[in-house]
Amino acid sequence: MVSTASPLALSTAKLPLTGTDFTAMTTGTFPLLEQIDNPLELRKLSEARLPALAHELREFLIQTVAKTGGHFAANLGTVELTLALHYVFNTPEDRLVWDVGHQTYPHKILTGRRARMNSLRRKDGVSGFPKRCESAYDTFGVGHSSTSLSAALGMAIAAERAGADRKVVAIIGDGAITAGMAFEALNHAGHLKTDLLVVLNDNEMSISPNVGALSAHLTRLLSGQLFSSMREGGKKMLSHMPPPMLEVARLAEEHVKGMFAPGGTLFEELGFNYFGPVDGHDLTVLVPTLRNLRALDGPRLLHVVTRKGKGYKLAEDEPVGYHGVGAFDPACGLKPAKAGGGPSYTQVFGEWLCDMAERDERLIGITPAMREGSGLVEFAERFPDRYFDVAIAEQHAVTLAAGLACDGLKPVVAIYSTFLQRAYDQLIHDIALQNLPVLFAIDRAGLVGPDGPTHAGSFDYSFLRCIPNLVVMAPADENECRQMLYTGFQLNQPAAVRYPRGKGSGVTPQQAMHMLPVGKADIRRRGRELALLAFGCMVEIAEAVAERLNATVVNMRFIKPLDEATVVQLAASHHRLATLEENAIAGGAGSAVNECLAARGIQVSVLNIGLPDRFVDQGERGELLAECGLDVAGVLRRLTDWTAAVPDLSERDA
Repeated sequence: MVSTASPLALSTAKLPLTGTDFTAMTTGTFPLLEQIDNPLELRKLSEARLPALAHELREFLIQTVAKTGGHFAANLGTVELTLALHYVFNTPEDRLVWDVGHQTYPHKILTGRRARMNSLRRKDGVSGFPKRCESAYDTFGVGHSSTSLSAALGMAIAAERAGADRKVVAIIGDGAITAGMAFEALNHAGHLKTDLLVVLNDNEMSISPNVGALSAHLTRLLSGQLFSSMREGGKKMLSHMPPPMLEVARLAEEHVKGMFAPGGTLFEELGFNYFGPVDGHDLTVLVPTLRNLRALDGPRLLHVVTRKGKGYKLAEDEPVGYHGVGAFDPACGLKPAKAGGGPSYTQVFGEWLCDMAERDERLIGITPAMREGSGLVEFAERFPDRYFDVAIAEQHAVTLAAGLACDGLKPVVAIYSTFLQRAYDQLIHDIALQNLPVLFAIDRAGLVGPDGPTHAGSFDYSFLRCIPNLVVMAPADENECRQMLYTGFQLNQPAAVRYPRGKGSGVTPQQAMHMLPVGKADIRRRGRELALLAFGCMVEIAEAVAERLNATVVNMRFIKPLDEATVVQLAASHHRLATLEENAIAGGAGSAVNECLAARGIQVSVLNIGLPDRFVDQGERGELLAECGLDVAGVLRRLTDWTAAVPDLSERDA
């Protein structure tokens, strides 16, 4: 339900604005922000003007994302933190390493990209994630979570080896730090005693006003030079005392900190000097604290508490719904999605999962922190005892499924193609090697549009089809997706169903579910001379092309096992074969066809059409398909050029 008041309710004002107030504010200019084209200019401002700049920056961010869409709530929560970091640290000489990238729009605005933010996530525009080739201030390219600590540690070690007097800061969220990779980096950094500051952006925890104020005061004291000097002096003095006394002093300091921040004990045990928690929206606390911490050495962690959606009431109240948004009217908020047009592949999966769970009590649903994106909301509500969100821990998700399968349960792992890459060893070693019946519902296969190459599922045909025991399927439409999910669930071996983002060709899924013959293709159209062997969503493109060329169209359905009998029959009855896939050509489904023919010594002209051998940048999905030559016009052009340039082998032999 949309509030009658404007959703823009800046906490600095403490008063909700009416729709009229919002319009008046957002049609104005940004006198402070327009002076800031880089952090050097930011650092010329007095500290007293930073809150006003934060207000303008938040306003500008709301306007920008309302027009372009993008990650919203998390970015609103990091406005003050971003300002404080660039104000205190000498960026880009000092390195800021952001995790995931969902929180970096304020960073982009302050680092020379304000004028281009209207191109955010669009083709040839500003990326939605940090990107090294885009700016010197983007020190590390990200898209997957939990990489910042390892990368920042590497940069800190490099600075130390070079004798460079620069600081390195990693900014990681409370969700991203759940991943095992983050703890591996924390453990290593604490062991090395490397000069590294980690800022933990905690946007889930709340602090009571009294404890928060006391904690902020304590943090300022503990991070100051006086306490630091006393601490180091005490260490030197106690170093001459018996070890038990040194341990007593260490425990005393730990317990004092633990009174105000119980969670800090874990980081202290990992070798970090812990500070916080502090209010991540209070610049009067953030700036002096960061300035103190910049002057310190060694591994240290600042715990900052922020609020997702800060300054936009609807996003504050519903941060999940406003995590990633399309264009919207900021005075009204997001509108309910329009019904009609058929379900998306994600919705088809979600509906199938609930239907299958009603039939089979052994079904367990698992996701690594992608409940909404993977279509598991209804399943989580209806079957809470059979639903497991393991947080950002893809490796754990896969091996958890293996353990469940070992004892008779039937796990379904809902995961994006690009994130399955992170659990590849577990897929091979823990699932396939033991031939365990785990079903992988692989969403976001192929090109994904505005999220760009970090989220594109460009390689799964290639890295899945080489794994023994694994059945790999790709549906041509929504109904086939439902039937393939059912088929994979019934198999007594690992299986994967790979489908794209968004809607398909509009085929209504049948409620009745039936097994598909494993490894059997479906001939959709009979033609002459040319056969198009299409995989997954490319079947629709192949059918449109075939009408113009009078070609045979085969919905291959299975990448593994490949329908080799049909491939051999087509090679015997056609002069040319062309494979179509939305996957990298190298090692992909077309390569499987080539291998089949080569193993039998069959000579026939074959053209493999797929994604180019490069990372495809962001843009609307249709734009990217056209750029890669995977739309109807592009495929027609490729086939025409190929036919003209390469005679078929039967003519050559004659």
